[in-house]
Order: sequence, then structure tokens, then C-alpha cells
Amino acid sequence: MSKASAKSFSAFKNAGRLLTCLCFLLLTGLYAICQAPFSRGVNLTGWFQADNPGQIQLTKYSRQDLINIKSLGCDVIRLPVNLHSMTLGDPSNTLDPLFVKFLDSVIDLCEELNIYLILDNHSFDPVIDTSPDVGSILKAIWSQIAMHLKDRTDLILFEILNEPHGITTSRWGAIQGEVIAEIRAIDTKHTIIVGGSGYNSYDELKNLPVYTDANLLYTFHFYDPFVFTHQGASWTTPSMEPLAGVPFPFDQAEMPACPASLKGTWIESNLNNYPSDGTVARVQQLIDIAVNFRDSRNVNIFCGEFGVYIPNSGNTDRSYWYNAVRQYLDEKNIPWTIWDYQGGFGLFNKNSNELFDHDLNITLLQSLGLNIPPQTPFVITPETNGFLIYSDFICDQISDGSYGTGKINFYSTDLPNNGIYNLLWQDFGQYNAIVFRFKPFKDLSKLAAGGYAVDFMVRGNKPDIKFDIRFVDTKTDEQDHPWRMGITIDGTVAEWDRKWHHVHIPLSDLYEKGSWDNNSWYDPEGKFDWSAVERFEISSEFPVSSGQYVWFDNIHVTNLDTAQVREDRVVNVSEVSEQALPSLMIAPNPVRGHATVAYELAGEDHVDLSIFSLTGLKILTLDKGVRGPGLTILTWNGCIDPGKRIGQGMYFCVLTTSRFKVSCKLLVAGN
Repeated sequence: MSKASAKSFSAFKNAGRLLTCLCFLLLTGLYAICQAPFSRGVNLTGWFQADNPGQIQLTKYSRQDLINIKSLGCDVIRLPVNLHSMTLGDPSNTLDPLFVKFLDSVIDLCEELNIYLILDNHSFDPVIDTSPDVGSILKAIWSQIAMHLKDRTDLILFEILNEPHGITTSRWGAIQGEVIAEIRAIDTKHTIIVGGSGYNSYDELKNLPVYTDANLLYTFHFYDPFVFTHQGASWTTPSMEPLAGVPFPFDQAEMPACPASLKGTWIESNLNNYPSDGTVARVQQLIDIAVNFRDSRNVNIFCGEFGVYIPNSGNTDRSYWYNAVRQYLDEKNIPWTIWDYQGGFGLFNKNSNELFDHDLNITLLQSLGLNIPPQTPFVITPETNGFLIYSDFICDQISDGSYGTGKINFYSTDLPNNGIYNLLWQDFGQYNAIVFRFKPFKDLSKLAAGGYAVDFMVRGNKPDIKFDIRFVDTKTDEQDHPWRMGITIDGTVAEWDRKWHHVHIPLSDLYEKGSWDNNSWYDPEGKFDWSAVERFEISSEFPVSSGQYVWFDNIHVTNLDTAQVREDRVVNVSEVSEQALPSLMIAPNPVRGHATVAYELAGEDHVDLSIFSLTGLKILTLDKGVRGPGLTILTWNGCIDPGKRIGQGMYFCVLTTSRFKVSCKLLVAGN
């Protein structure tokens, strides 16, 4: 099939379609295979994939978003959840009540709208092998979920663990069987989704044990050919960021050369094999591995993830691949959920605002056989009224883009000024920031000229607290920079006495503060653009002493200076601040070659010792597991991959335990 013909595929109308039971004839007789009750859907990524319940942005998706997804012809949502971080951190792994509350609200919506919901335990790091001891936390968590949800509708499905890897399917299959038994001791109704190791590989399904439970759905993920679907991906080893322009199907005239940095790696080998691997026939052959497993075992299968990373792939080739995979899955009666709805693999146009009424990728929707809603051009118009940024929750069309090592709890119950929550920021260091991204960006030109102000409640616990508040405009091209317009907040603005103080600063009082872009600082040039504001930030631009706590409430832009302190009591600093923090040390620092990284724990604890960029991207995990008590000493060779040294610059080394997070700056110098 030509690429041109791929563009003209008619939409497959499937609204309201439910697959029930598919009966077919095998050589050995007639068998009834009860397929999944849903047919197609999306992964809602980045919603519950948080480090703790306090960082879940519950308002990221709304009832209307679920209605929109259903209108595309979808009847299922796979919800990735970082379940292992949704506990109170105690030995019994008790689920945090805040997480349970948020999860219930999503389940309520799905039940109201008759949408299937897969609770996907996405406690997953692609570079960290699945622990052979993972069964204890899986059984603890899933037994609690089963108890809590056993009487809810059968629209809910339980997926035990996303993409186990670095563990044999034989060992993983035994663990998975124990978790199934733990759930079934409580809940015999809800379907359980199971899969093999190797990142839920279709090749590993055959190595799973024969489970006696009849209410299982066997999952596999499909991203072949990998050099096509993941070109541009930074999280692979080695990084595939330099790879771009790989076509699908294979076309010699369009094939890029192997980037120099990937010569001699498995990626070069895959590119050499691409004439045979980059074909529709090969895609079908690989999917048939899962089909043959289904038919031989007489079980139900489900493709939980498939997709193509957007940045370095062509839209025509990308859509062609989706059509080839989707059509064959449908032909073989395999239900599916694409990875993902919004984001790097999503349904929206590249570099768009991802607005449902304006930015859907029509060619891709056609390839997936989804319904195509009307689309209209989106036009930014100046804001003429004030708006809320945070009030109990992050507000509409605003997302969390915070970075650094500080702990942010958007749902602190420490004496909010009004409402039920306030925002708590603690354990932050210099150059950390709470970031509220406006999507789409906002035109605040009329508000800036019309006497509007940024208005909020704030309180702190240390006399040396000092931070900037600022608006940041858009970066329009490589010659432009994201300019800052802000002001410094310190003890002269609000007294840090652990009581609420009202701050009201006219936008006209803010001043341009320069720009940090491409790892370089740019002094102010008078170029800040109020008509294209991308985000509002609270940033710790100054050295930070230990033990600082800052609370915020009711952050908004307004022309009224009428807010009042309604809660005048003194807040008690959380008990965690009274306990001894783990120690963390790096020497030498700056690092030029090898470095010693040491930390000391008061008692035994689960730890994660990792290196992050200034923007919060995890670059490398140095240590992970149960450690302590006492001193742990590691030697790091300065590499992020074998033979690939970390780049020069500033990073954060972060030690996370079940109760604490401590960090220190890490400087990497040239050799």
C-alpha cells in the first residue's frame, strides 16, 4: 500500500461498539473465547504518574476530557499510576488516603460515562530492573485496592505491573501468580491484566505459567520496528536522540545514515536490518506471535501500548504505521490502547497546544479508525478579566511544570487560608521552581496595562526565606529567549512568622530579569512580551538554608485588592522537619573523573540515589534498593552510559527515602 493511499483511509465508525464473546473453531473443537468487553482506547499519561499523591494534578483531565475521548470512538482508558509511590511509606505500604480519594473521583467519572478503566501499576523505570522482591509490595498494594474496589462496577480492571524487565518471565510469572491469588482472596469479580517480562514482550507470553484463573487478560506492548517508533528518544541506551527521518515502510531513498554516535551499537545493526524489519509483513508476523499464544492457550489478549514518538518521525510515515498496526489488531480481534493521548506519542499535532477542538492530528485519527470531530483554528485573544492560578487545585488550562529537587504538595491541609488545601514547598534548593504552565499561552497585555496585579497568600517559617515570582514569555525562535518579568519576595514583603500574609503586587511593578536559555544567561534587553506569557513561576534564585517551608494559597491575577487573611493561627511545621535528615556527600565536587558518593541513614530504608538535570530530568540512577543503617559508599565513573561521560554543567544529586528527600548540587567540569 502506498503512503499516499494511507492518507485517504476512511474513518472506521465504531461509536458504542462493545466486543463481547468471540467464538471460533480450533482443530480440536469449538471453544468460546470471551474477549475483552472493550475495543479501543488511550493511555492517559502524566496524570497519576507522580512521585507522591501531593503532586498529582487532579485537574489535568476533566469530565469533558473523558467525554471528548469517548466521542472519538474509544471505550476504555488505561490509567498509568505510580502505585508504589502512593503509599504512606510505612512498612505495610498503606495506600495514602489522598490518592484513594483522587482515584475514586476518576472511577466515578468512568462509571458515569460508561468507560472502562484499567488501573495500570506503572511503577516503572526503564533503566532499573524489576526486583525479585517486588512481590511483597505488589501483594500489599493490590490487596488494599481489591478490598476498596471489590464492590465497584466491573468497568474497572487491575493491571498488576507495567513492563517488568531484567527478570525472567519464569520468576516474574510466579510472582504474578502470587499477586493474582492475593487479589482473588478478596475480589473475584474484576478482570486482572497480566503479562510477561521483557517490557511486556509478545515473545515472553509463551513463558508465562498456565494460570487457572479464567478472568485474566494477557497484555503485550508493540513498538516494532523500534528504530522507527523510537527515533529521537532520549531514554534508550544508547540515546536515540540523534536518529531522525527513518521512514515506514522501508524506502532506501529516504533512509538516513546511522549517526556517528550510534555506530557499532545495536541501533546500527537494526538500521542494517531495516529493509526486512521495516515492512507491514514483518509487523504482522510479530503480532502473530501474540495471536498464536492466544489461540494455543485459549486465553484473552490485549495490546496495552503501541505508538510512534513524534519529534523525529514524519507524520505520513507515522500515520501509515499506526494504520498498519491498528488494522491488523482489529483483524485479529485484539483490543488496544494507544500510548498516549497527549504527549510525545499522542493524538495531537506536533508542537501544538493539544486542544481537542483545534489541534487533533486528523491523518492519525483516520489511520486509527477513530471518529473525527470538527476542528477550527485557534486564535489567542487578550485576557480581559483576572484568572485563578491555584486555589485548592491548579486551575483550568494550567499545568504543573515544576523542576528541581524540592518537595511540592499541592494538597497540604496545614491551616489553609480558605478552602480545603494550600500549597506547601519544602526541602527545595537554589534554582528550584514551582511552575504553572499556561497552555495555550496567555496574552496579558491588557491586564498589565489595566492595573491588574498578581495576588496571593503566603507564609514561611525561616527569616532568611527569599524567592522570585515571575512571568516568563514564549521563545519564538532561536534568536529569541524566554524573558522573565518578576520581583523578589523576602521578609520585607511578608513577615516569615508561620502566619498567612496577603501579597498584592501590580504587574506594572514587576521588572525584567533576563533569561536563562541554552545553558546560558542573557541580561535584560527590554524584550519581555506581555502578549505571549507562557508560565508563572515561583523560583528559589538564591542560596537556601535547610529547613525552609513556604506555603501559598489563592494565587491569582486580579484588579481587586480585597483578599483577607481568614486563618490567623500559627502553623506547626510538619513532624518530618523535626527528624534527622540522611546525609549526602560527593567528593570531589566539581567532578572531573571518578567521584565518591556517600550517604548515611539512621535506619534501614528504601532508597533511590539519582542524578537530575536542572530541569528535573532524571539522567542516571546510582543506587536503588533497601539500604542502611549506616554509611553507604559508592564510586561513580562520571558516565551515564558505558563509555559516555556526563556533559559539563550543573546537576542535582538526589537521595530519596520513604520519608525524606535530600539533595546537593553536583558540578561536572571538563577533564
